[in-house]
Amino acid sequence: MATGLIAEDEPLLAMALKAELRKLWPALQIVAEVGDGQSAIERALALKPQVLFLDIRMPVMTGLDAALELVDAWPDADSFPAIVFVTAYDDYALQAFEARAIDYLVKPVQSGRLASTVQRLQQRLSPASGLEDSLAQLRSLLQSGLPGAAAGHRTEPAATVSSAAPLRILQAGVGQQIRMIPIDEVCYFEAADKYVRVVTADGKDWLIRTPLKELIAQLDPALFWQVHRGTIVRAAAIEAVLRDEAGRQHLKLRGQRETLAVSRLYAQQFKAM
Repeated sequence: MATGLIAEDEPLLAMALKAELRKLWPALQIVAEVGDGQSAIERALALKPQVLFLDIRMPVMTGLDAALELVDAWPDADSFPAIVFVTAYDDYALQAFEARAIDYLVKPVQSGRLASTVQRLQQRLSPASGLEDSLAQLRSLLQSGLPGAAAGHRTEPAATVSSAAPLRILQAGVGQQIRMIPIDEVCYFEAADKYVRVVTADGKDWLIRTPLKELIAQLDPALFWQVHRGTIVRAAAIEAVLRDEAGRQHLKLRGQRETLAVSRLYAQQFKAM
């Protein structure tokens, strides 16, 4: 028997999806139904379902962000689940899913479309879908420009720069002062609650209010690389890439005591030449 999880913030739609799945896939056991991305992460890690039905737009954390966080948190010994995104996007945006072989369902879910998805899922679950396949699909989706889903993520150092000139000076509030920080002095950026922590090459750190998803669009992608959903690092500040016993990557930075974890999603950026 296969197992699944539904993450949908609209109870009636979740109920309808579950009812249709019961008809089309009697052998699928829905082990959890949640209404937000954080709960989806927690229940998925606890129950290890084989299929995730994730609503793209949920409060606080989107279905895509939940999938990205699960990629890093998922145990190496367990097969990564197949993912189906549930969306209300129009036909133009759906091309991003189609072109990248991402399973998706459009609200309200149609029985015929769900039947096709179920058939594909059954084929993928024998054998189970691999983590690398899911990573490749998610990277491709993030680069597609999908409205509302790709904001704040850049999986390739060579991504195109926005039409505006790259940011040159940061302004950080310090008491009654505004500290001017040249972008050339920044070592890395790290999301910290409602702020972004800015660490400079001399070891000092500052807090700014600009969200990471807005900041990354203003940075030169040839100079600053995203290495985690909450971390952007100056490429020239990286001294070495270290691997722990589990094979996870960490960055050793010049002149810094801290090491930075690299998400599985961004690990492909670091390969020996």
